[in-house]
Amino acid sequence: MRIFILILACCFAQLSVGQNSFLAKQYFDDGDFDKAVIFYEKLVKENPRRSDYQTFLISCYQQLERYSDAEKQIQQNLQSNNPHPVYYIDLGHNYTLQGNDAEATKYYDLAYSKVAENPRDGYGLAYRFQKYSLLEYAAKTYSKAMELNPDLDFNFQLARIYGEQGNVEKMFYSLLNIIGKNPDKMPTVIRSLDDFITSDSDYRNNIILKKLILRNAQRTPDIIWNEMLSWLFIQQKQFNSAFSQEKAIYKRSQESSLRRLQTLANICVDENQKETAQEVYNYIVTNSTREDNIKLYAELQRIELDLELSENKNIEIAQKSYNYLLETYGYKTHTILLQLKYANFLAFKKNNSEEAITVLKKTLELQLNKYEEAKIKMTLADILVYNKRFNEALIYYTQIQKNLKNDILAQNARFKVAKASFYKGDFDWALAQLKVLRSSTSQLIANDAMQLSLLISDNSLQDSTKTALKKYATADLLAYQNKTTEAITTLDDILENHKGEKIEDEALLKQAELLIQQKKYEKAEFNYLKIIEFYASGILADDAHYALGELYRTILYKPEEAKYHYEKIIYGYQDSYYFPLARKEFRKLRGDAIN
Repeated sequence: MRIFILILACCFAQLSVGQNSFLAKQYFDDGDFDKAVIFYEKLVKENPRRSDYQTFLISCYQQLERYSDAEKQIQQNLQSNNPHPVYYIDLGHNYTLQGNDAEATKYYDLAYSKVAENPRDGYGLAYRFQKYSLLEYAAKTYSKAMELNPDLDFNFQLARIYGEQGNVEKMFYSLLNIIGKNPDKMPTVIRSLDDFITSDSDYRNNIILKKLILRNAQRTPDIIWNEMLSWLFIQQKQFNSAFSQEKAIYKRSQESSLRRLQTLANICVDENQKETAQEVYNYIVTNSTREDNIKLYAELQRIELDLELSENKNIEIAQKSYNYLLETYGYKTHTILLQLKYANFLAFKKNNSEEAITVLKKTLELQLNKYEEAKIKMTLADILVYNKRFNEALIYYTQIQKNLKNDILAQNARFKVAKASFYKGDFDWALAQLKVLRSSTSQLIANDAMQLSLLISDNSLQDSTKTALKKYATADLLAYQNKTTEAITTLDDILENHKGEKIEDEALLKQAELLIQQKKYEKAEFNYLKIIEFYASGILADDAHYALGELYRTILYKPEEAKYHYEKIIYGYQDSYYFPLARKEFRKLRGDAIN
């Protein structure tokens, strides 16, 4: 019974302490220090070993300007057995609050001197200095601790301090020291560096960083510095320089670096540096010593790039290249990408959809998992749509939905069902599919579904015969079939004979996209500007602004005009799908550092 009463008493005591601690913190956070101090005095008395209660009590005294009480509590802590030297910093801070800087400095210096006695106290001391914004003391405390004990690494903490002080060179120096000690931390360091550089190689911070990386490379010729230089050159869009670094990395690490080269080539493609990308892919193919997926991918990419750069003039060269690859690799499960690319080439470049379908059906005979099977069926259905065999295509799209329920591939297949139905004029069934997709987990699919849904519904109400909508569907299919000129002509018909109808802005936008493919940039610009002028409150105004921004930035090289249209989206269309993209490009053009 006594034990039970004792346990019960302990529980009540613990409950009381917990309640008092909660109330004390609540009053402290609310700035009600008169009430908080009463609770913390009690808590410290009942729990003399709880340093957090003591810290809060000292802060309460200082907030209430009871400096003598604060000093008494700090001195009491210093007189305990084996006191932590951070209390000297607390005492110094107490004098700082009273305007006694000379006395404060004495205790700060005393605390700093304790690092020599035990370097492992360096973190706690420096952290306390940081708490009181004594950044110089914090920096030299971290540095001294690392100097006395090389096993300690406070470079991240030092980098943060130098960053707060605006000392970029010292911050970069500390961050690079982290990589020098532990190369595995390079991704973390890169995330920190990314906040302070831009795509401008002449920007002061970029110059400083490059200088420090080169200095490290001269002192210790480690491959990590080549990797850092490559990363920096990529950020600065200096892809040829990055390629030189990647070749140096490859020569020192051989096959393991081919994937790095592949990543660089892909970035070059995304940045429209296709000639450089072709050089990188060629290098991969030439230097790969075995027939693996990286080499095959590079060979496929350079075929596509050669077609693009030659404006589809090298069709026969591409055919010979595909024949060689098929002879080399054959029809195997791990070479499905080859069959997919070849089928697309046959259908969309050579207009030989029958042979493309034969290739894909032969591939379906392999031992495939459900995702591989879905990718092949998706490509097969796409080619059937190209060939206007809509009902057959719908069967394959539906099979993908059934086999991969709720997967992104299934959602994409559903959207393609809607698109195929739209092409064939079955607008009601297309709307039924799009209604489901408007809540898709993929923002891109959801956005596309919303736009196509609105296109159909808006133009069905105004015109019960759907004449203009059918013409638009025809133009859209012609564009899909690479019959660009015919598609543009069909859209001209809409713009001429359906003026003032809701479909006009859709026709202008679609036609502008096709005109850009034909490099008729001024005509495309005219279409976009017309949408902005006459349909500023329409659902496609943000599309037109973003498309113009991209046209001015990437093709016409008019950065100020590009900035203007990105800014229009930022301030006028915050709910737009293009909002984050426009904001990113606007900040780049303005010279901001982008994460």
